[in-house]
Amino acid sequence: MGLFTKDIETLDDLFITKLQAIYYAEHEIAEALPKMREQATSPELRAGFEQHLTETEGQISRLERVFDMHGSEPRQTTCAAIDGIIKAGDTVAGNIADRDVLDAALTAAAQMVEHYEIAQYGTLIAWARELGREDCARLLDETLAEEKATDEKLTRLAESRINRRAETRAA
Repeated sequence: MGLFTKDIETLDDLFITKLQAIYYAEHEIAEALPKMREQATSPELRAGFEQHLTETEGQISRLERVFDMHGSEPRQTTCAAIDGIIKAGDTVAGNIADRDVLDAALTAAAQMVEHYEIAQYGTLIAWARELGREDCARLLDETLAEEKATDEKLTRLAESRINRRAETRAA
């Protein structure tokens, strides 16, 4: 048991704990996206970060609705995984002088975040359904669909433009 937390004894306890962690993660992502947008030089990447910030704000609101539907107060629990992913992206980006290579690194960092979110939302949906909370699962599934769509957009952007520009610099 952690300080100021209760023991996790049931799947419901685990569900709430994971919900609190992703709630924290979404807030951290919302804080990181404007910095990433400012670092990016690709207009498409900048626009993508701006769009995802708007989506993230909606996802935070959606999580608050899930908490409410479940009868819990929206609360954040620190998530070392998202902290590490964001720190790793910051560290790599801070070591790159070439703007095109930086865009490739920012795209990769954003995809690491998306893959984390996809895994977390998939788990939460499965647990919500197991707990008989199809209402919560439906809301979480909306977010999962957005996360997958963002990952696909990032992949298309990286493969069609960003990586090619970075490779041209290396040649």
